[in-house]
Amino acid sequence: MLLVKCMRIFLLFAAISYCSESRAQQNSRLNDNWQFLKQDIGGIWEAVRPVTRNGPESVPIWSDVTLPHCVNADDATDPDVSYYQGPAWYRTSLNIRNPYKNGRTLLKFEGAGQKCDVYVYTTKVGSHIGGYDEWTVDITDAVNDFKNTAAFKKQFNEQVPVVVRTDNSRDLEMIPSSLSDFNIYGGIYRYLNLVYVPPLSIDKLFVSTQVDKNGKTGTLRIRARLYNSSDAPSAILMVKVKDPGGKEIVRQRVPANSLSGDIAGGEFIFRSLQLWSPGSPKLYTVEMAVINGKDTCVKMEKVGFRDAQFVKNGPFLLNGKRLLLKGTHRHEDHSGVAAAMTEDMQRAEMLLMKEMGVNFIRLGHYQQSHYILDLCDSLGILVWEEIPWCRGGLGGNIYKEQARRMLTNMIEQHYDHPSVIIWGLGNENDWPGDFPTFDTAQIKSFMIELNDLSHQLDRSRKTAIRRCDFCKDIPDIYSPSIWAGWYRGNFMDYKNFTKKEFGNVNTFLHVEWGGDSHAKQHAEKPDDDLLLWLKSNDTATFIKNIGNAKDGDWNESYICNLIDWHLKEQETMPWLSGTAAWTFKDFSTAIRPDNPVPYMNQKGVVERDLTKKEAYYVFQSWWSDKPMAHIYGHNAPIRWGNTREEKLVKVYSNCDKAELFINGKSAGIKKRDGRNFPAAGLYWNIVFEKGNNTVVVKAFKNKDTIKDSVTFYYETEKWGKPAKAVLEKYTQQNGIAMVKVKLLDGQGRQCLDATNWVRFGLAGDGRLIDNLGTSTGSHLIRLYNGTAQISLKTNNGRSVVSAKVDDVETIFINVNK
Repeated sequence: MLLVKCMRIFLLFAAISYCSESRAQQNSRLNDNWQFLKQDIGGIWEAVRPVTRNGPESVPIWSDVTLPHCVNADDATDPDVSYYQGPAWYRTSLNIRNPYKNGRTLLKFEGAGQKCDVYVYTTKVGSHIGGYDEWTVDITDAVNDFKNTAAFKKQFNEQVPVVVRTDNSRDLEMIPSSLSDFNIYGGIYRYLNLVYVPPLSIDKLFVSTQVDKNGKTGTLRIRARLYNSSDAPSAILMVKVKDPGGKEIVRQRVPANSLSGDIAGGEFIFRSLQLWSPGSPKLYTVEMAVINGKDTCVKMEKVGFRDAQFVKNGPFLLNGKRLLLKGTHRHEDHSGVAAAMTEDMQRAEMLLMKEMGVNFIRLGHYQQSHYILDLCDSLGILVWEEIPWCRGGLGGNIYKEQARRMLTNMIEQHYDHPSVIIWGLGNENDWPGDFPTFDTAQIKSFMIELNDLSHQLDRSRKTAIRRCDFCKDIPDIYSPSIWAGWYRGNFMDYKNFTKKEFGNVNTFLHVEWGGDSHAKQHAEKPDDDLLLWLKSNDTATFIKNIGNAKDGDWNESYICNLIDWHLKEQETMPWLSGTAAWTFKDFSTAIRPDNPVPYMNQKGVVERDLTKKEAYYVFQSWWSDKPMAHIYGHNAPIRWGNTREEKLVKVYSNCDKAELFINGKSAGIKKRDGRNFPAAGLYWNIVFEKGNNTVVVKAFKNKDTIKDSVTFYYETEKWGKPAKAVLEKYTQQNGIAMVKVKLLDGQGRQCLDATNWVRFGLAGDGRLIDNLGTSTGSHLIRLYNGTAQISLKTNNGRSVVSAKVDDVETIFINVNK
C-alpha cells in the first residue's frame, strides 16, 4: 500500500491519506466533472476552443462521465456490434494551486488504454504507450504558461483545461495482440490523481526483505529514487520502520550527499520476526522522508517477511513448510463498467476469492491495479503477475521496447508487495498470426532477454511463462497446457497428464484448467452417468459417455464434476507445487461471439457481476477452512427423469459429516472422505416424488452445524419438439421488471433440454438492462433449460417486450409502470 505525505498538502495515492501542517488540501483523485467523446476530433483545438450556444463549435456532442471510465463499458458485450477500437477523448478543467514554492504539479495515471496523449490547453505535455502500467506527467510548466494567457481568466474562469486522448486501435506493433482471448480496452479505466510535490520528492521506494533458513532473522534493505526537479545537491533522509502492531522499531537519519540514481536508505536486521503467510499476512510499515530545507516529503510502503521456494522437481515451500498453491485467475473486467472497476468492486471480488479459499492468483495477462496487489498483501494471496506479451508472435524494435518497458515498470511499481512471488514473461507465445513469419528462434532469444532483465531488476523472485514448449527451459517455472476433460481427453486422466508434464521441466506449476459453464444450464446426464459408474465401477463406459464436453451444452453439472475430480486428485500429489483454475469470473472477449452469452469467456466460477455459479461451492468445499455446506442445484428449479428413478444428490461441504433430508425424511448420514468422488463422498442416491421436492442438509464440524436447502420440481413427463414460446412478467419492483421466456412443446410442457437462441427487444418508454455479459443481462442469449430472462427499467411508463426464439413465432408482453 502506497502512502505519500507531503507537508502542507493532502494527497491520496492508495487507500490511505494524511497530511501535516496542511496549508492547502485537494483530493488527488480526479473522478468528477469529466466530459467524454467516443470518436476522434480534428485536433486538440476542437476540445478547448470557445463554444457558442447552438453554434457549429458545439458539435460533436460530448457526454458527462466520471472516472474511472472505460470506452467499452457497453459495447464490449453488445452481441450486435464489434467493440470499439479507436480514439476517444476526455476533458476537464482543474483548479490548480500548488502550495509549494517551485513545487511540481503531476498527473498520475494508474492505468489508461492503450496509447495516451495528455494536453494542458493546446500544449501536449506527455504521451504513454501501454494500457496497464502506471505513469506520471509533469504539467507544471504548461500550467504556469497557460495561467499567463487571456483564455485562463476569460474563457476558463481561472481553471486549467486538461485533455486526454486515449486510443485502443488495433496495432500489430503493440502488446497485447488483438488475437488475445480478452478485450483490449480503451479509456481512463483506472484512477487518475492530481499530485503536488515539493521540488525534491520521492519518486519510488524500493524495500527488499530476506529471511534466514530458520525464519527467525530478517534483513530489510531500503533504497529510494528521487524526483529532483531543482537539482538539489543533497538532502536528509529519515527512515522509520513499524512492526505489524504499529510499534516503531527503527528510526534513523541518513545524510544523502548525492541524489542521482537509487539512494541507499539503510539495511536493518531484525532478530524476532512476524512472518507473512496466507493464514497470517503480517505487514510491516516502512516510511522514508526526504528533507530539503523547509520541505519534507514522505512515502510509505507495506512490506512483509516471507521465504518462498519452489523445490526443483518438487512442491512449493513458504517459510520452510509445504504450501499447496490453491489458485485462480483474474481479468480486470466487470458488468456494466468493463475495465473501469472501482475499488469497492475490486474489494468485493477479492473477498469472494478469499472466502472460496484461494491462497494464490495469477493476474492474467497484464499488470493490474496496485489496489489489487494491496488487497493480496492484506488478505494473504500469493501472486503471479505478468506482462501482456500474449499470442501473435514477435514484432520489431518498437514492440520489443514496449515489452521491456512494461516488464521494468511492473517490477519496479510492484516490487515491495510481499504477495508477489512470480514475474510472468508471457502467455501462449507459441501462437502465431500477427506477422508473415513466425520465428521460434527470435522468440526464444527475446524470452531469454526478458528473463535476464527480470532477474537483473529483482533477484528475489522467480520468472514463469505458460504454454510455449519451445521456451519452457528459459524461465524458472513453466506451466504447460493440459485442460483435462475440456480441450484434452477426459478429466479422469488429469493426474496422468500432469505427471507426464511434470517430468518434462525442472519446476512445474499448473495454471489454467477447468472449462466453460453457462450459468443456470443444468443437465441430468452427467450425474446419471456418474451414478451408473458408482454402481458398476465401469470406468471405460463412463469415460465414453462423457463425450466431448467442450462441444456440449456447457452445463454446470458437468463442470462441477470436472472441478471436483481435479481438486480431489490435487490433494494426492505431494510433489505438486500448486495450480490456478481458469478463471474466477466470466469476462468479455472479442474472439467468442458465438458463446451462449455472446462475447463472453464463461469459464468463471462466478458470473461477470459476481453472481456465484455452482462451481464456486465445489472449490470452497475443498479449500475453505470456514465450515460450509451447499446442495448442488440452487439455480436449477426443475429436475427431470423417470418415475422411481434414482437420482444423485451431491452436497459440497468441508464438514466432517452430513445428514440429508428429503421432504422431511432422513436419507442417512455420511462422512466426508477426500479420497471419494463425487463431493468427497457426500452424495446420496434418491428417488424423488413427482412435483415439488425439498432437500435439506445438516452438516457438522466440531460444534458447528451448517444447514442448506433447495426446493425444485421433479418432472417425469416427456416433452416433445419445441412448438411455441411464452413470455411472462416474473417480478416487478422499484421501477425494475423482469420478464422470462419459456420454450414449450405442443402440449405446453417446458423443453428442458432446449438450447435455442432467444433475442429480446423492447418498444416504448422502458429500457432493457442488457449488454452486461451475464445470464440475465444479454438481449441475445442461448436458453438455459428451455428458459431465459432479462430485466428492464420501466421509466415509469409503458413498454412492449418481445422475445424471438429460434424456430418459433415471436411473442410479446406489455409491461406497465
